[in-house]
Amino acid sequence: MPSKKILESKQQIVAELAGKLRRAQSGVLVKYQGITVGDDTEMRKKLRAAEVEYVVMKNSLTKRACDIVGYTAWDEHLSGMNAIAISYNDPVAPAKILKEYADKIKTFEIRAGFLDGAVIDAATVVKLASIPSKETLLARLLGSLQSPISSLARALQAILDKNGSAGHEAPAAEATAE
Repeated sequence: MPSKKILESKQQIVAELAGKLRRAQSGVLVKYQGITVGDDTEMRKKLRAAEVEYVVMKNSLTKRACDIVGYTAWDEHLSGMNAIAISYNDPVAPAKILKEYADKIKTFEIRAGFLDGAVIDAATVVKLASIPSKETLLARLLGSLQSPISSLARALQAILDKNGSAGHEAPAAEATAE
């Protein structure tokens, strides 16, 4: 039986992870076996740049934290070498970055995830990774909103260009007729 000090330390680790999982918008559980040190370093750098926390923890502690938060569906995936990528700001970022490495490294596997408090399977995580970034979506929205206004402005300008010169001649013609 572990000492009281070790037990308290583990309980604190579990409580901290459970708190992170509760606060996060999304997270992805991966089997990180087979990734090279170079790829792992590069991946962690991308995750940090996207403000995604990457946690490697014992499966037993992860299981306890998941049980506290209600992610019991992860239990079946908690064997082998696992890590969790947690995002508090961008729900798509962990899926996008980790999918890139899962596509590149055959033994690196997306196992499951969560989004806004609900557990999602690996296929849903992969679909989530295909969603364009927030900036891209905003640019598309702005383009969609501008398009009709721009088209209207061009159409009105074409009418003015066509009728504008005729409109100026008409009053002059009327003035000479009087």
